[in-house]
Amino acid sequence: MEIIYDIYNTKIQDDCTATIGVFDGVHAGHQQIIKQMMLMVRLKRYKSMVITFDKFPIKAFLPEFQPQLLTTLDEKIQLIEQLGVDYLVVLPFTKEMGMLTAREFMEQILKEHLNVKTLYTGYDNRFGRGREEGFDDYVRYGKELGIHVVEGKQLQYADYDDPVCSTVIRQMIERGDVDDAAAMLTRNYQLSGTVTQGEHIGTSLGFPTANLQPDDAEKIIPLPGVYIVWASIDDSERMPAMMNIGNRPTFNGQQTTLEVNILDFDGDLYGKRLTVSFIIRLRNEECFMSSDALVAQLVKDKELVRKVFKEIEKSK
Repeated sequence: MEIIYDIYNTKIQDDCTATIGVFDGVHAGHQQIIKQMMLMVRLKRYKSMVITFDKFPIKAFLPEFQPQLLTTLDEKIQLIEQLGVDYLVVLPFTKEMGMLTAREFMEQILKEHLNVKTLYTGYDNRFGRGREEGFDDYVRYGKELGIHVVEGKQLQYADYDDPVCSTVIRQMIERGDVDDAAAMLTRNYQLSGTVTQGEHIGTSLGFPTANLQPDDAEKIIPLPGVYIVWASIDDSERMPAMMNIGNRPTFNGQQTTLEVNILDFDGDLYGKRLTVSFIIRLRNEECFMSSDALVAQLVKDKELVRKVFKEIEKSK
């Protein structure tokens, strides 16, 4: 996959079929659009192209906006590459770009620089100044510019009332339903970051934890509680783990921490890169009457975590 960041010094020679969007999460709905686009590519013998942005477009106008990301830009690039796309265009979204009408965007960017012959849009995708125009407008402009515009289909899972979309997935993660979010993402939700120094409370209790500092402050943090997760150190093979998100009320904690206890692991993790993949939320964070009561609960949690991973191994 060729990644293009500077479109103004680029002129694609290949005829392309493209789809455009933020694609936060690269979830099942996004994957469906991209795969449908690639079927059209084969019919036309064009090259496939995904066009996305380096940030949420609204941040060009409201820098303080916190979008609560499902994927960082690097994660999004990796996920799109796995789909076999020929070109990925990462547009640096500016106020000037945000002021382009849909027609100006189609002419100045899609046609003049990216040689888009077919534009495959999501069922609810809008682009152009103020997102004022819609699919019928894109079709009309496309006829004027020589770009065939096609609308993709909405993806709906039978088990859910809501369509598959980034907003619904964010809501699931915010309320701790990481297993439901995984179904729509087609993978476990992940957080990656660096292991930093903590207060060593877990070690004193016999449950040493890695204190995770996420790479990106804009990535959404699941609802506080205890989770069953996979953990991977410096991109190594993933290991069974449990994770606590919260402020440690038993010890009068004031700050939210993300602490990961990797089962049967003994080693120094400080400064290493840690990635956790959320499987399911186990329970709420609780305030225990004593540290002994907390340890008793952690023992029970660990036993349940082992059972869950045994079932996962059996199902393979």
